[in-house]
Amino acid sequence: MPHSDLMPIGLFARRSGLTASALRFYADSGLLRPSETDPVTGYRYYGAAQLTRAITLRRLRELDMSLPVVETVLDSGAEEASRLIDTHVAKAAGDAMAVRHRAGVLKASLAGAPGPPIAVLKGPVLADAVEQILTATTRDPGMPVLGGLRIETGPEAVTLTATDRYRLSTRTLVPAKTPTQTETPTQTWAATVRGDELREAAAEIRRSPSVRIEATPFGVLLRAPDREDQFCGLLTEEFPDYRLMLASLGDVTTRVTVAKGLLLRALEDHSAERVALDVADHRLWVLPAQDEACEVSLASAVTGRSLRVWFDLTTLYPAVSTAIGPDVMLDLRGPQRPATIRSADRGDLTTLAMPVKPDHPAGIPHDKDRLHASCSHQR
Repeated sequence: MPHSDLMPIGLFARRSGLTASALRFYADSGLLRPSETDPVTGYRYYGAAQLTRAITLRRLRELDMSLPVVETVLDSGAEEASRLIDTHVAKAAGDAMAVRHRAGVLKASLAGAPGPPIAVLKGPVLADAVEQILTATTRDPGMPVLGGLRIETGPEAVTLTATDRYRLSTRTLVPAKTPTQTETPTQTWAATVRGDELREAAAEIRRSPSVRIEATPFGVLLRAPDREDQFCGLLTEEFPDYRLMLASLGDVTTRVTVAKGLLLRALEDHSAERVALDVADHRLWVLPAQDEACEVSLASAVTGRSLRVWFDLTTLYPAVSTAIGPDVMLDLRGPQRPATIRSADRGDLTTLAMPVKPDHPAGIPHDKDRLHASCSHQR
C-alpha cells in the first residue's frame, strides 16, 4: 500500500496541470516516473516532492521543447537550464522569422513580376537609420502600427518615421546614385513596414554596399548583390498623422546646443525616472525628480528665454542617444509643448519628445540663485 504522503495519479494531475494520460506517457518515457506503483492494481502514486519537476516539465513542453532537451534541462543546474531555455527560444524565434520571411518572398513572387523599385540606398546608412528610428516604436497589441516604421519616398528622398505617441523620430535619406541602376524609382510611395522584421533585416543589409528596395502588395523586398533577399511585411493600420502634429508644434522659444556625451552622462548619473531640463543663466541644468539628488549644470549655447521642461527618462534618453554627431540641438517650446532633439550639424535625423506635466518635487527650488549650492556639478 502507498504511504499516506503519496497522491494518486488523478490528484497529482490536477496539482501539476498535467493530464493523467500525459503523466503515463512521461512515466513510460522515463521523464517522470511515479514514486510507487501498486503491484496488484497497477495504480500509480506520486510524491509531493515531484510536483516541482512535473510543473517544470509541463512548462517546458508548453515551449514546444523536444523531449531530449526537456530531459537535459530537468537534470541540469539552474544556470545551465537557463542557458538551454534561452538557446531553445532563440532558435524558435529564428525559425518563426525565417518561415515568415520565406512566406513573404513566396507571396511576392506570386505576382509574377518584380515589384517596382522604390529606391537604392547604401546598406550601412539604411541599417543605421532603421535602428535609430525604431527606438521610437513600441509594442502595443491595441495599436500594432506603433511598432512599425513608415517609409515614404519622393523623387529626391526617402523618409523613415516612427512614433510611440510619446516620441516621434524621422530621418530623411538621399537615394544612392549607382552606375548600375537602370530602373527609374517610383516617384511617390508610402507604406508602414513591420518594425521587428526590419530590425532583423538591418543586420544583413548593413554588410551590403547598396540595397534596392522593391514594393510588393504584401511588403517590401530588400535586395542586395550576392545576398539573400530580405522581406518585410506591411502593417495595414493607418499610421498616425504626424505631419499634422509637426505643423502645429508652435514657435521655438528656447534653443540649446550641448555636447551629446555630457547630456547623456548627466541623465545616466541619476536614478530618477523623471528629469527636468532647466534653461537659465545661459546654461542647461539637468534636475532629477528626487529630493536628495543634485542638479547638473552643462556648458551650452543658449538663445531665447529661460524655462523648465520635465521629461520621463525613458522618453528623453533614447531621443538624445540616437542623435548623430557630437552635439545635439534642443528646440524647446514651453513646459507642455513637444521638444525637438536633433543633431546640431546634421538635420536629417529629428526626434520629438513629449514632456510630462510640470513636476516640482520638494527640495528642488524654483529660485535659480539657489541652484548654485555646493552639490551642483559643472560640466
